[in-house]
Amino acid sequence: MLTLLISLLIPLFLYLKYIPTSLNNFGTYYSELVPNEHIRENATFLTLCRNSDLYPMLETIQSIEDRFNNKFHYDWVFLNDVPFTQEFKESVTPMISGNVKFGTIEEKHWSYPDWIDQERVKESMETLKDRVVYGGSESYRHMCRWYSGFFQWHDLMLDYKYYWRVEPEIKVFCDIDYDVFKYMREFGKKYGFIISIYEFKVTIPTLFGKVLEFINGDEQVQASLPDDNLKDFIIDEEGDYNLCHFWTNFEVADLDFFRSDEFKKYFKFLDESGGFFYDRWGDGPVRSIFTSLFLKKDEIFWIKDFGYIHPPYMQCPLDKSTRLAKHCSCDPNEDFTLNDYSCTSKYLELMNKRAI
Repeated sequence: MLTLLISLLIPLFLYLKYIPTSLNNFGTYYSELVPNEHIRENATFLTLCRNSDLYPMLETIQSIEDRFNNKFHYDWVFLNDVPFTQEFKESVTPMISGNVKFGTIEEKHWSYPDWIDQERVKESMETLKDRVVYGGSESYRHMCRWYSGFFQWHDLMLDYKYYWRVEPEIKVFCDIDYDVFKYMREFGKKYGFIISIYEFKVTIPTLFGKVLEFINGDEQVQASLPDDNLKDFIIDEEGDYNLCHFWTNFEVADLDFFRSDEFKKYFKFLDESGGFFYDRWGDGPVRSIFTSLFLKKDEIFWIKDFGYIHPPYMQCPLDKSTRLAKHCSCDPNEDFTLNDYSCTSKYLELMNKRAI
């Protein structure tokens, strides 16, 4: 009798021990029975960096691995506008628990296209260099153009559906005990962000006018706009761009969205207008505007339980129980979410959600 009772109780004990948890912000996350057997999504990290970023990058990798990737073992793609040194590759590879790939950006994607007047660009950089950060930088303009419309088409990225962008010098402060890519697939999410912020108006004086010109000039594009998009996140009561954008130094995204015909046409139209060089358009506003207009609002999500910093701005979960459960090492008093310069409160209002 005792043997029979034990045989009945053991399966129940195992079920209770390993039942999927649901104490989270988005839905049901999964406590893997054996983490090494976790079935990964078709996803990768992506870092664009220079050889000189090696040591800050190693600290960033350690942070991501300790807090997330040592459980899930996702690939990591590193790209550069020049070949990576052997020292960089030998130092980085052992730090990462997934496959590591190194590549170089095509020269045509990191140089002036034929239609750009380079003398006009020099004049613009001279005008902006003392007015805004990176205003006089040529390489920053190439980077913003590349991250606006080319990153998803690099040969090393073509095999992936999802990506997580990682910059040198960022840090993650909380344990991430669920697979964010699995969450995206299972709940139909296309774009995730941590920090949102206002753009410097001087860098994008012509951007929204070109966006409207693109949309108004193509009936098929107009027809593809969902009714329940997030347009009010980026457009003010007068119908102008309010400068809000997702801070793209951290983002997780469905790459198929940025490979869509609508996005290809959108980027081509903007690129041929020259604003990446004549102004100083950032990839954040360029893709945030498109994302807010062309996705349904429930396909966009704020990742509230990640502790994260890209200096000088930090997100630290405001909910104490979250910080304790996820072993966060950040100071919630330094959280940027409800700062006047943040747009996240606007997002939360539109989504009928709270910061805590």
